[in-house]
Amino acid sequence: MNNIDKIKSLPIWTGPIEISPLEGGITNFNYLVKDSGKDSVVRMGSDIPEHLVYRSNEILVSKAAFEIGVSPELTYNEPGILVLDYIKSTTLEPITIRKNLERIIPIVKKIHHSIPNKLSGQPSIFWVFYVIKYYSNFLLKNKSTHSSLISDLLSKSNKLQELSSPREIVFGHNDLLAANFLDDGSKIWVIDWEYGGFNDPLFDIGGLASNNDFDLDMENLALEMYFDKQPSKELIIKYNAMKTASLLRETMWSMVSEITSKLDFSYADYTSENLSKFRDSFENL
Repeated sequence: MNNIDKIKSLPIWTGPIEISPLEGGITNFNYLVKDSGKDSVVRMGSDIPEHLVYRSNEILVSKAAFEIGVSPELTYNEPGILVLDYIKSTTLEPITIRKNLERIIPIVKKIHHSIPNKLSGQPSIFWVFYVIKYYSNFLLKNKSTHSSLISDLLSKSNKLQELSSPREIVFGHNDLLAANFLDDGSKIWVIDWEYGGFNDPLFDIGGLASNNDFDLDMENLALEMYFDKQPSKELIIKYNAMKTASLLRETMWSMVSEITSKLDFSYADYTSENLSKFRDSFENL
């Protein structure tokens, strides 16, 4: 059964439906469904073990994120399918992330500290330095074209782990791309919780910065807004290490996706782009 037929077969619709694809995802297929005046987003994607993505966790986190008021409501799910309320909004881009930083940092803090109060069940841990080791093993086992880089990348990862310790642990989104922020004109929403899990808060701040082209002044402003004080030299060292680790994780995510993904997306170019950013960031530590 193809995706459209699967959507039509869901038992939640009250009448004839209209289905149109939503662009922008590089992991899942997303569709807008109009049903008797109510709009929903249908998100289609099974577990992705090679990326440590399990929909059972995404469901738990999505429900908690809705309860704290930062994400649309998950209204229905079955294996491989999530249905969420549609938010009429504009998807942010790096330039609009930068322009709305004062609105976004409080949302990131709310995610970090409030989601654990609403979680139900066994939560996930997104430990970036384990993810990097996991990806390394996967790439070597599957004879990636990037296998010759793995030893050096692991050595650099160990250095980053050392520089970023000790650390605080919060509940992170762990994938703060611009496309995961929606602005409805009065409120900014955060979507896509497949990587949600406990992590260092600096990973999210660093990922937000590296994914959205922050300059040094904006990085310092983000840290000051998050911690309510000027960042110390020690904090900046930890932050730069975690930002660099987030770039390494994104690079290796793309290397794995080159092997496994069937979506029409140039993962090789995405790998090259992020590897270059990672190397620049590591050299500037």
